[in-house]
Amino acid sequence: MSSMTMRERILAVIEGRPHDQIPLVMYENMLPHDEIYPLLGPEGIGLLRWTKIHRIEQRECASEIKEYYVEGMRWQRTTIHTPKGDLVEERAFEPVYDSSSVRKHFVEERGDYERFWAFLEDGQIVSDPEPYERAVRELGDLGLPLVSIDRTPYQQLWVEWMGLDNLGYHMADYADRVAHTVDLLKARAERTFEIARNCPSPFIDFPDNITAPAIGPRRFSQYCVPLYDRLADMLDGRDARVFVHMDGDLKPLWPAIAASKVGGLDSFAPAPDNDTTVDQAVEMWPEKRLFINFPSSVHLRSPEEIREVTDKMLTAGGHTGRLEIQISENVPPDVWRTSMPVIAQALIDFGAP
Repeated sequence: MSSMTMRERILAVIEGRPHDQIPLVMYENMLPHDEIYPLLGPEGIGLLRWTKIHRIEQRECASEIKEYYVEGMRWQRTTIHTPKGDLVEERAFEPVYDSSSVRKHFVEERGDYERFWAFLEDGQIVSDPEPYERAVRELGDLGLPLVSIDRTPYQQLWVEWMGLDNLGYHMADYADRVAHTVDLLKARAERTFEIARNCPSPFIDFPDNITAPAIGPRRFSQYCVPLYDRLADMLDGRDARVFVHMDGDLKPLWPAIAASKVGGLDSFAPAPDNDTTVDQAVEMWPEKRLFINFPSSVHLRSPEEIREVTDKMLTAGGHTGRLEIQISENVPPDVWRTSMPVIAQALIDFGAP
C-alpha cells in the first residue's frame, strides 16, 4: 500500500477502509506546532480541530466577561444578562495548561432557573458552515475538523451550568425545574441534529466527557443514549458516525455503550489511567471505532516502558483497523518530547492493521 496522508488514515479508520498505518493524532491545541512537527514531521502526527457547525444568536440576552486577579491567579467572571435577571459564573485559571475550575456556577439557587430558562428560550440556533469549511481548507492533508454539537442535557447541566453537587441536590429538591430545563435543552439538541444531518463531516462528536461515577448506568441510559441513537439514526442516510468523548471510567456503562448506536469513542482513556483496557473495548464493542487517548500517566515513564505500553495497546487492538492513537488529554509538559517519538516509532514498526 502506498504511503497515505494523516487525513487519509483518519478517514480510513472512520469509514472502515484499509490503511497503511494506525494514525497518531492530536487535538490541534494540545502541543506546540513549532516543536511537534520538527520532532515528528507532518507525516508523523495528524490534527483534529474542534469545530462548530452552528451558532446561537441571542435576541434579548447578552454576555460580558471580566478578568481579574486573586493572589496572582487569573480569574474570570462571566455575566449573562437576561430579561429575568443576571446569571453569574466565576472561574479560576491555573498557569501551566491555562485550564480552569468553576468557583461559582451560573445556576445554584431555585430562583436562578427562571433566568436560565429566559436565556435558553431567547437563543436561536442557526446553521454556520463556514468554520467547518475553513478547517477543511486550512488543515488539508494534516487532519480533519472534529465537528461537535452540544453536550447532552445531563452532561451539559453539570459540566457547564451548575456543577455535579448542585445538579444532584436540585434533582431531589427541584425535580420539576430540572425536568423542564432538560426539555428545553432537548429542543435545542433537535435543532443541532438537523444541522448535523446536512454537514458533510464523516463523524459528529458529542463532547460529553463521560465518566461513570458522575452519571451512573440509569441516568446514562435515560439522558444520553436516546440522543446518541437519535442522531445516529439521522446520520445513517449519509453513512456518518456518532462519536462520544468518553474520557473517564466506563465499566458500569459497558452494556449501555454496547447496546447504543454510538459509532466511536473519542478520547477513550484506557488502563492504566482508567478502568477499561483496550482488549476489553475491542471485545465488547466490535463495531465501534476507538480513538484512544494515550494514557497521560504513561508519558512519565521511561522510554522502554512507554514502548511496552504502546505495543500492548497495538497488540490488543491494532489488527482491527478501528484504532487511532490520540493526544487528546493534557500531557505532562516536560516529557512529551521524549515520549512522543517512542509512540510514533511504535506505530511505524507495527505497520498496517
